[in-house]
Amino acid sequence: MNIIMEKEVLPHHRPQWKTHIGFLLAAIGSAIGLGNIWRFPYLCYKNGGGAFLIPYVLALVIVGIPFMILEIGLGHKMRGSAPASFARVNSRWEWLGWWQIIFVMFGVVLYYSVIIAWCFNYLFFSFGLEWGADPNNFFFNNFLMISTGPFEVGNVRSPVLFSLGVVWFLNWLIVFRGVEKGLERANKLFMPLLFVLILILVGCSINLPGASQGLSVYLKPDFERLKDIRVWIDAVAQIFFTLSIGFGIMIAYASYLPRKSQIVKDSITISVANSCFSLIAGLGVFSVLGYMANKLSLPIDQVVDKSIGLAFVVFPKAIGMLPAFPKIFGVLFFSCLVIAGVSSSVSILEAFTSGIIDKFHYPRKIVASVLAVTGFVGSIMFTTQGGLFWIDIVDHFLTQYGLVLGGILECILIAWIYKAYKLREYLNKFCMLKLSSLWDCAVKFVIPAVLVVIFINSLIKELASPYEGYPWLAIVLIGRDWVIFTLFFAMIVAARRWKRHGKIDD
Repeated sequence: MNIIMEKEVLPHHRPQWKTHIGFLLAAIGSAIGLGNIWRFPYLCYKNGGGAFLIPYVLALVIVGIPFMILEIGLGHKMRGSAPASFARVNSRWEWLGWWQIIFVMFGVVLYYSVIIAWCFNYLFFSFGLEWGADPNNFFFNNFLMISTGPFEVGNVRSPVLFSLGVVWFLNWLIVFRGVEKGLERANKLFMPLLFVLILILVGCSINLPGASQGLSVYLKPDFERLKDIRVWIDAVAQIFFTLSIGFGIMIAYASYLPRKSQIVKDSITISVANSCFSLIAGLGVFSVLGYMANKLSLPIDQVVDKSIGLAFVVFPKAIGMLPAFPKIFGVLFFSCLVIAGVSSSVSILEAFTSGIIDKFHYPRKIVASVLAVTGFVGSIMFTTQGGLFWIDIVDHFLTQYGLVLGGILECILIAWIYKAYKLREYLNKFCMLKLSSLWDCAVKFVIPAVLVVIFINSLIKELASPYEGYPWLAIVLIGRDWVIFTLFFAMIVAARRWKRHGKIDD
């Protein structure tokens, strides 16, 4: 076994957050993303309205917060990125840290930045309501010029490519400037602005005619739905995916904290803030959908849609029907999406940057610049006419399989190999909120078990019928091979020697 000494794994100096609120806002910014605004409201509506909040809150308490404590606690104790932290636990598991940050850097953020670029385009479309009376035709045929399938790649859409360049420039600029001057300052601006914008959006929405109809559908409890195991799986999956856990992000962010930090309290704050934002965003979304249903004299289930359709088809149509200030409303909505998206994409770039700096001690400015250029070039594939299909397939495989499997392995490494009680005892030395042995049980048994259930459920559905009816060849070549490639790349990087000396250039 190759024993890695602490001085070999970690640099002599690490930057720190200048203020505690700076860390909290950056971590909350990483957790809050596009899914909080369009995925959570739909899941709540689909899975029993207010009744869905029962499994959702339970999942937050049993899975989300304990896993958040694990990641922030590990990063704080080991003082390193995910690869460095895992290597200190056991050098044979360094590859897991690299896999986590590689499949988000060279997978998730590549297509995620393209979706942010769409939001950026729509922010400007809002000034003239350019999607017109048929947002569906505008989005798929005029804007994306979507092809017939994943194997028909088609041409690069230049409007999306330009916006993508802006998104990657912002990613580069924030990470390039470092922890204090970049990440902290940006999130101190982004997060308060995001919360103000979403509150304005909700305040305007709930007073619309028919808003109460939408809110009733959104929050009216249907307790019969709780008998369906898939509702509980959706709740756990949403908590796991939305908190940015399993990405290596929180480990890196926590490594920049001072020694005396309230890890348990901060973990709870970040997790609860993320969930509250989702719930508040849902009030605005379904108020507008209720108005739209009222205006068209249709039931709400005929106007609601999930994911991308909700953001780029249904909501623009509803905005165009508003009785007053539709352009301002559109600008508010898509500004929220852009800010939420950028705050998350920046955190992914930082997680990988932190790992490279820890191991090879390359200057931050060079690492950030190379990654930004590489990320922009890698994202171009998703700006093509067939890009939407590629986004759908890659996202499905990386989140449903890569992220979940990584989370299971992380629990095995920290809770079983390193031993959960060691981390708990470390945190209890300086945290006012003390962890009990129940936390050990959560990370040793409960979290791995529910993640295994999610993994098996996804696999069963996959084997029963191809995801979204895509050809098996497309699923294998695009989705499965993307997961395997990132794993292979992680093994290669993990096999490289750690540079022993150097200082972080922040």
